[in-house]
Amino acid sequence: MRAEVLVPFRAAGFSPRHHAWSGVATLALVILAWQGGSATGLIPDLFLPSPLAVARALWRLTLSGELRTNLLASVLRLAVGWTLGTMIGISVGIAVGIFTLARSPVLALVSALFPIPKIALVPLFIIWFGIGEGSKFATLAIGVFFPTVISTYSGIDNVQRNLVMMGQSFNLSTWSIVRKIMLPGALPSVLAGFRITISVAIILLVAAEMIGADSGIGAFILAAGNLYRTDDLIAGVVILSLLGLSLSAILTRIERAAFSWR
Repeated sequence: MRAEVLVPFRAAGFSPRHHAWSGVATLALVILAWQGGSATGLIPDLFLPSPLAVARALWRLTLSGELRTNLLASVLRLAVGWTLGTMIGISVGIAVGIFTLARSPVLALVSALFPIPKIALVPLFIIWFGIGEGSKFATLAIGVFFPTVISTYSGIDNVQRNLVMMGQSFNLSTWSIVRKIMLPGALPSVLAGFRITISVAIILLVAAEMIGADSGIGAFILAAGNLYRTDDLIAGVVILSLLGLSLSAILTRIERAAFSWR
């Protein structure tokens, strides 16, 4: 008789796991190496201050209230600009994904304007909307708008059309099909686009604040660099990194809640 050969089970699919401790350990090692290089003189403080010096700068800025003032100004601009660009982008993306009349004209405009560096438009927005908050909101909104349109209509295009035809066969209205079939099907693509637009918005926020603002993290970093206060400069960069990580964590929670059925 033939001996039975056990075949290992391999049909589990690709399911990479996230280990938070490994990410924390990696960051800790980088910070320790950075601190060691500063302590031994391999990394000059003028070019890159030590983590302890950056921590002291953060503590000083927190106690003085300077960090709170600049961070609140940046968060407000980020929230307003990102929300405006996202709402308009999703609306236009839905129209592109559903209506034939909107697809070709809008895609032509998106293809022509999307490659333009949005930072180059900041001086133009200052001329149009003034040196105040309007130019900064416009810069963030236009930077967020184009990626949102692309991710939204791409998600709608990827919805299985047999589901749409099934809804039509049950005599569902167009709005019901959009709300119950198209939008839920496009949601993964839209949420993935949010991760991109958050990063784009932070980059544009810093650029806009450096060009025309007296408050905000971008303006703070520019002022610190002009005065060669590298500890304050790196502290501002750390705040931006923490802001991005916080927003990414919020999006992760939203994705888990939206796709808990998976």
